[in-house]
Amino acid sequence: MEKAYKNFFRDPKVGFPRFKSKHHSKNSYTTNVVNGNILVEDKRIRLPKLKWISMKKHREPAENCCLKSVTVSMEPSGKYFASLLYEGYSCENQAADEDYSNAKILGIDYAMQGMAVFSEEIELEKAGFFRRNEKRLAREQRKLSRCVKESRNYVRQKKKVARCHEKIRNQRKDYLHKLSRRITDQYDIVAVEDIDMKAMGQCLHFGKSVQDNGYGMFRNMLDYKLAWKGKKLVKIDRFFPSSKKCSKCGKIKKELGLSERVYRCTCGNEMDRDRNAAINIREEARRMLAV
Repeated sequence: MEKAYKNFFRDPKVGFPRFKSKHHSKNSYTTNVVNGNILVEDKRIRLPKLKWISMKKHREPAENCCLKSVTVSMEPSGKYFASLLYEGYSCENQAADEDYSNAKILGIDYAMQGMAVFSEEIELEKAGFFRRNEKRLAREQRKLSRCVKESRNYVRQKKKVARCHEKIRNQRKDYLHKLSRRITDQYDIVAVEDIDMKAMGQCLHFGKSVQDNGYGMFRNMLDYKLAWKGKKLVKIDRFFPSSKKCSKCGKIKKELGLSERVYRCTCGNEMDRDRNAAINIREEARRMLAV
């Protein structure tokens, strides 16, 4: 309750604390380490008031770190997860002198098809994991709608639907983690547009594509992974004319419709409009860092 009130006073948009719901509440709790009441071994964990529990460890914590708390949560599919919070000091994310003259910069422009287009050639696996699994999900949801509520078949089918959603979510997160890791390993600075993804998701025609791409999640991953490595994420103002500006001569078009997928300029420049925008974003970031 205390946490709910703190969240409410910090940001009123979160909403006033509500009573727990039997069907929609988040099943999780956090317990802090007090006098060694939590023990973690190779393949098992011991929590307060519980016996040793077998587990699959995702990865080993960094050296010289101490365990502070554990958050246990249950997914709608019935799977349990324990998130371990460690505290320590790492010098990996301490940035050196900010000399960006020789930095390798990548510009990223949001694209409805394929999530993003880059200023350089980067091979991408086709995203759209929700659309790939949409037919299967719809089939399981139809079966659920025919079941009698709260019956055994209803509970069983509800878990099947939850597993479909979980698979889509895991596929998306795996794809975004691998892509963001590859980019942060290869580049010193990444430049993105400061787009309001929430507003785009509410658009009548693009909502499903925006939610399926997971671009907002991808941007957050880049932010903290670059910070870990002492690198930088540069956000370009959303009103910067990245699409209308020619990446070769700098001329800005007055009008450029969404249906025009190829950018053509009087200087002879002809290229994909999203690639042109990504190059402009990269060069704007270079200009901002040079100031």
